[in-house]
Amino acid sequence: MKASAEFLVEPFTEGELGPHVRAAIEAFGDLGLDVEVGPFGNTVAGEATRVMSAIELAMRRSIDAGATRLTVDFRVER
Repeated sequence: MKASAEFLVEPFTEGELGPHVRAAIEAFGDLGLDVEVGPFGNTVAGEATRVMSAIELAMRRSIDAGATRLTVDFRVER
């Protein structure tokens, strides 16, 4: 089953990806998923179980790197 997720990591810093955002993006990459970085959120797509695992890893790493809030919109493609 395929899935996609849009995620936002805060605090937001205009014009640069803070270490908390980079930590989340790298977590997805470590599980073989490519992230499309956007101005108001980031998106990722792939096998549902892999995306779910990557979301958990991204949350842990970004919090460790200083994130104060993570917003995730997870969608399953049927």
